[in-house]
Amino acid sequence: MSTKKKPTEYEIPEEKPTIVEEPFMPLPTLNLDMSKRYTYADYLTWIDDQRRELIDGFIYLMSAPKRIHAQITRELNVFIGSFIKKNKGKCQVYHAPFDVRIPIEGSKEDDKIYNIVQPDICVICDLSKLDDRGCIGAPDLIVEVLSPSTAQKDWSKKFNLYEEAGVREYWIIDPKAKTVHVFLLQPDNMYDLGTIYECNEKAPVHIFEGLEIDLKELFEE
Repeated sequence: MSTKKKPTEYEIPEEKPTIVEEPFMPLPTLNLDMSKRYTYADYLTWIDDQRRELIDGFIYLMSAPKRIHAQITRELNVFIGSFIKKNKGKCQVYHAPFDVRIPIEGSKEDDKIYNIVQPDICVICDLSKLDDRGCIGAPDLIVEVLSPSTAQKDWSKKFNLYEEAGVREYWIIDPKAKTVHVFLLQPDNMYDLGTIYECNEKAPVHIFEGLEIDLKELFEE
């Protein structure tokens, strides 16, 4: 005599899965006025695939970095992150895309913030500046890796913005020349004239005692 086996709670019926094909919904193409001044509140409404920064409210479009740019950013992120972890530091290191809101005029309300940047690398030691949307306030260290499309912005507009915001240390890395320019904030809240480090040197990270970046290793392909 045969008897039916009672299924246990762990048995799954042998049924073919139902495949539901959902229609492809492309993100809308935004027609933004590049001459208009926007705020972070506006920025939050822009849902598409385009990366952007706002400096003094004006839009700067961003493109995907070249391979060497991405490699340098990745390696530097590992060097700094490993140092922090090894020394049980409290600082956090982030790489782009990561929004940094800089409320130059003091107000932290979304509709009063006109500067939103995505640095290649940033280090934040005051963890109260971090929230679910990124960082609000000046990071302790910012690193920008130059590319033909961003060089002028990194050397001028971002330099001035980071200085005014009080970013303690600003690095500009030139992959083509294989150099690093390091600027340190002085007591008068202005950057010094900067120090250039060549490919065969080690560049100290001044916000961390004992951390030096071997540039030969950083630029090695």
